[in-house]
Amino acid sequence: MNRDAHAVQEQKNLSERCSDCVTLSYDLHIHSCLSPCGDDDMTPGNIVGMTAIKGLDVIAVTDHNSCRNCPAVMKLAEQYGILVIPGMELTTAEEVHAVCLFPELSAALEFDRFVYEKLIKFPNREDIFGKQQIMNEEDICIGTEPNLLINSTTLSFDELWDIVAGQYGGVMIPAHIDKNANSLLSNLGFVPPESQFRTVELHDMTKLSKLQQNNPYLFQCRTICDSDAHYLEHIHEAEYTMAVKERSAAGVIAYLRGEL
Repeated sequence: MNRDAHAVQEQKNLSERCSDCVTLSYDLHIHSCLSPCGDDDMTPGNIVGMTAIKGLDVIAVTDHNSCRNCPAVMKLAEQYGILVIPGMELTTAEEVHAVCLFPELSAALEFDRFVYEKLIKFPNREDIFGKQQIMNEEDICIGTEPNLLINSTTLSFDELWDIVAGQYGGVMIPAHIDKNANSLLSNLGFVPPESQFRTVELHDMTKLSKLQQNNPYLFQCRTICDSDAHYLEHIHEAEYTMAVKERSAAGVIAYLRGEL
């Protein structure tokens, strides 16, 4: 099934389940200048401004192993009526990337502190890896992270769902499973049989059918397509949508957990 056909079918299925749903255009995997691989122009103000230009309803800020630029982005987005889901792209002990999203900023920041304790500490070298800038809502750098955020944590993929969903009320989504590096399928080679996730992320939706055939677990999952943007121009247009029960972070989390 091609990307457009898949989107139409998904919307049809959701319409049948929820006649009063709200349809939101989204991009739930965006890096800021806190990620060392993120461009210096990926400031909170620029991210929100580009999101408004592109007409997105909801975004998520998902820096590597950190949520510390979420407060500034969320504050700025209020002025534009853009919904921001606080989150991070966590690197497991197996070097699998997972998007972790939360219904409230307080839960995201608590998770941030928890993950930092599990991060394998190695000093960042800005000349090699890039800056790791913490920004305020005026796009002023108020600090930098000295330890390299793209390192692995000591958290295993198998335990991540219970931690994110069970302890912090969020959702864990295996990131860009169609990529050849740092994905569930590239690093582990299979979907663990005890998995509990109900949504997966693709970079290229045209690869979905083949991935499902090779990994039947994916047939029971919802599929989202995000940009994994490290540059402003890579943030998605208002192309992909989801139908949620309510226009809120909790509504998006419920959708991604398969609860709608």
